[in-house]
Amino acid sequence: MKLATDTHARSVLDTIGHTPLVDVSSLLGEIETAEGVRLYAKLESANPTGSVKDRIALAMLLDARERGALQPGQTVIEPTSGNTGIALAMICGLLGYPMRAVMPANATPERVKMLQTYGAEVIPSPAELGSNGGVRMAQALVAEDPSLFMPMQYENPANPQAHYDGTAVELLDQTDGIIHTFVAGLGTGGTLTGVGRRLREHDAHVKIVAAEPMPGDPIMGLRSLEEGYTPPVLDETLLDRRIIVNNINSVHATRALAKAGVFAGVSAGAALHVAMRVAKDAPAGANIVFLVADSGWKYLSSGLWDRDLDDLEVHMESGHWW
Repeated sequence: MKLATDTHARSVLDTIGHTPLVDVSSLLGEIETAEGVRLYAKLESANPTGSVKDRIALAMLLDARERGALQPGQTVIEPTSGNTGIALAMICGLLGYPMRAVMPANATPERVKMLQTYGAEVIPSPAELGSNGGVRMAQALVAEDPSLFMPMQYENPANPQAHYDGTAVELLDQTDGIIHTFVAGLGTGGTLTGVGRRLREHDAHVKIVAAEPMPGDPIMGLRSLEEGYTPPVLDETLLDRRIIVNNINSVHATRALAKAGVFAGVSAGAALHVAMRVAKDAPAGANIVFLVADSGWKYLSSGLWDRDLDDLEVHMESGHWW
């Protein structure tokens, strides 16, 4: 069957972005809200590798290539909890760059296998040191071998710029520019910064809210600023609120999303939980948008969906969560 001309893409890279926004207001049925409050999910899981990180991976590589910081055939290395590394591995493969991913040793097998399938070399960092340990290991490797190129998503301005130019513009188009609150998980801070900056230029009154994990209660892909590292790409002045969410509440919300037809990772559950809290106090007619950062396929072995919640809590506390 011949594809319609408006659906034809020259490359898989052309399919990055332009993700759907779906109404999941049915999830608000459990709480009392003002009349006409609507809840929308931005499905970044629709990107080629299943996550929002496809946007920034492409932006960082193209920017580095244009600046001459990335030379033909140069090896790319990046510390990652999974999604950014997977996105970089896919795009590096298409653009002709070898890729090494430094990732905590307790990452799910699905993420390791996806990286390897896209051709990346996976370098495990100590699990107990989390993502910060991966950053330090990657930095040490670059110091030993300056021929490596590290995009460093936590510091790279192309990260928030990808969301300023892409994600935010799509949201304004999809909502006719009417957004009361935007909620996203606090990871690198690139999404909150890029989207927040563009939305504020459109409407100075829009609320930007971060879903932040409790210190010591890791939610994969998110980070607590209380644990000693604030990513340089994060502009905290854009944030109206940082709402703390724990892992169990995130799991509850992730399961609720699945029942609503959205198969997502646990960071999306964290964002949904925060969006639901925001909805309780939102004015009549408010549109609340939250970001679904990735799909759930990379977490199937984690027990996220098939464990009893009490057992799941013990499983996480034992140090075997991710």
